[in-house]
Amino acid sequence: MKTLVIAEKPDMGRNIAAVIEPKAKNARTYIEGEHYIITWAIGHLIGLAEPDAYDDKYKRWNINDLPIIPEHFKLKPNPKTKDQLKVIAELAKRSDKLINACDAGREGQHIFSLIQQHLKMRQPVQRLWISDLTPETIKKGFEQLKDGSEYENLSKAAKARSEADWLIGMNGSRAFTTKHNVLLSVGRVQTPVLALIYDRQKEIDAFDSAKFYDVEAFFKQGDSEYKGLWQGERIQDEAKAKAVAAKVQGKEGRIQSYDIKDTKEYPFKLYDLTLLQREANAKYGFSAKKTLDLAQALYEKHKVISYPRTTSNYVTEQNIPQMYKSLDQFRSTDYAKFAEQADKKYVHKNNKSVCNPSKVEDHHAILPTNKMARSLAPDEAKVYDLIVRRFLSHFFPPAEYKVHTIMTEVEKEEFKTTIKQLLSEGWKFIYADQKKDAKKSRSKKEKDDDDDAQTDEEVTTPFQLNANEGVTCINSEAKEKETQPPKPYTEGTLLKAMESAGKQIEDEELRDAMKDSGLGTPATRAAIIERLKQVGYLVMKGKRIVITQKGKMAVEVIRGAGVDLLTSPEMTGQWERRLNQIAKGSASDEAFMENVKKFATMIISKVKVQRRVAKESFEDQPGEEAKPVRSRKTAAAKSKSGEKAGGTKTAAAKRTTPKAASSGDMTASAAVQVQAPPEKRVAAVTGIAPCPTPGCQGTLIMGKRGYGCSHYKTGCTFVIWRDQYGVSLEPEDIASLAVHGKTSRMLQLDDGGQIKEGHLMLVDSVTGQLGMDS
Repeated sequence: MKTLVIAEKPDMGRNIAAVIEPKAKNARTYIEGEHYIITWAIGHLIGLAEPDAYDDKYKRWNINDLPIIPEHFKLKPNPKTKDQLKVIAELAKRSDKLINACDAGREGQHIFSLIQQHLKMRQPVQRLWISDLTPETIKKGFEQLKDGSEYENLSKAAKARSEADWLIGMNGSRAFTTKHNVLLSVGRVQTPVLALIYDRQKEIDAFDSAKFYDVEAFFKQGDSEYKGLWQGERIQDEAKAKAVAAKVQGKEGRIQSYDIKDTKEYPFKLYDLTLLQREANAKYGFSAKKTLDLAQALYEKHKVISYPRTTSNYVTEQNIPQMYKSLDQFRSTDYAKFAEQADKKYVHKNNKSVCNPSKVEDHHAILPTNKMARSLAPDEAKVYDLIVRRFLSHFFPPAEYKVHTIMTEVEKEEFKTTIKQLLSEGWKFIYADQKKDAKKSRSKKEKDDDDDAQTDEEVTTPFQLNANEGVTCINSEAKEKETQPPKPYTEGTLLKAMESAGKQIEDEELRDAMKDSGLGTPATRAAIIERLKQVGYLVMKGKRIVITQKGKMAVEVIRGAGVDLLTSPEMTGQWERRLNQIAKGSASDEAFMENVKKFATMIISKVKVQRRVAKESFEDQPGEEAKPVRSRKTAAAKSKSGEKAGGTKTAAAKRTTPKAASSGDMTASAAVQVQAPPEKRVAAVTGIAPCPTPGCQGTLIMGKRGYGCSHYKTGCTFVIWRDQYGVSLEPEDIASLAVHGKTSRMLQLDDGGQIKEGHLMLVDSVTGQLGMDS
């Protein structure tokens, strides 16, 4: 009997076979040698069965059949790869041992576990856990095989993730689809991600642009010239700004304070997958999926980088000798000019910005291997270049600066200047041949959005002032500026938000701490974004992600049903944290699944009593497309009266600052016949109901805190706040108020501290003022 090795993909299997059975016979679907038979999955060979596998009635989508909660989940082979599954089954009969050589991560563990479970393979299992596919690493991995039981908790976490996604995706998608007669894809992870984009767009739409003026002055002392920014409360009056500029023009001034500080900038962190995807998107416009595919090819096909689906930006002490070998290899490549000046003394076990074992769990940061890169496709070469330069930068000293901070006073007006004088470029030598340092260009964009940013110049020539000598203001000017709305998400910035559970966390240590509670995993985030595009919730406008009308309404009907938790990145992030705890053996998978089942049941109960929204509400209107953010001019010219009622914005301006979630979503097939029960619609219009304001042709739409008119941009001020008289109004209440003038259902109303039953009445159809019936 021989040992059966099951890899995740054919290339991986062939790489392993070349090391452990170099003289083996290649039988196309497997490779057989003297001691080992090496075969492979082709991704997921097994999946969870569809609902109709439990009962034929589930072939028709009917809300009254929900929730679907199997007592035991059934498995179903992927029909496209069933022949390979048969091959594995036959080979297992000739083997007395198994080696799980699938990807060293949660999904790789799940792929093997499902095959083992479905084929009822009882042989003892060992686990190959490696981070790259070089012959040295494979050989060492087989010398250090682990017992399969050591990964039992990881298998439990993977199984819980898969079944939780099935429960939320199947039940949620069927419930909302049948209720609203529109195919709506709902998922444990994809829905919170969609909500992130929705909330960002709402904040952009609700933004009021405001003009303000900066006063810049240019000073001279001897041969030194510098620019200062006026210090004081923001000036919104053009005349005042010009008056300040005129006041200091040509006048003598003094240096109020002059501080010089030496500072160092260290190389950016090594790449994990999400950081690599973000930077490839920023620099090359690559989608998250494209970057993942390119990195996977570099790992699997070319074997020039380590395992890419990693969450770590660090290495362990054991990785450092291999890093030295890779550095030596680069001395005979196109990177020779960098490698020759690199110094190994900067990469050592005590350098915590590189070597930090406490921050390496399954896999270390993405590193180049010591295999020469040949015949790379152009886009593969771009991603490889990012990885190599980041790697090489850590073998250089920090960049050194002398930072000059100057406060200049002229005619009792103060101006601040910050100048960074480069003393030694250090690691930035690696990027000197490129037009822009990627990080530097990002910093500049961030400063463009920061209205309070100070003048911050970087110079390479010596700069010096005498603090005891005067200066002359040789020029000054008032510059008109305007506040800017938040930027729409790109795939890069969305990945960052998903990683940190939606919160814009700048502190690196805190962001690292959030990594185990992000939306999805590095391996699945790209697929989640692609899924949202496929179901028609998102479109791309250049690099920008734009939510469609269908995407907007999907979020609104989910929140309108009272299941806001389904759109909560914070809650879903905690789910992912719990899955990580299950993988570490510190949490129960059974308790987690019980909570998921309760949540799925709650979703159905809420959706069943929700009023159906008109189908047209999910469609973009003729002549309209999903639009990205307004231009600056449009933002500045937007009518304030169209967004306000009583001085309050109709659309909630505050963005939720979410947290995050899990891996891939199991959702319904798009090719389904929807069986929706007949239900009377309040009004067949786009939105919840027609706006009751006399003469207005708009419709009521739902925001975060209330319901307003779709024509708010052209002047309609109608708005009804969601929370009134101690109750929270649902879309069906708003529809009834708009059409009939009062809520159709009896409500528990709070009248000055006394609770009573009654209806809310529409008192004023212009302002949306409500009252209680007597």
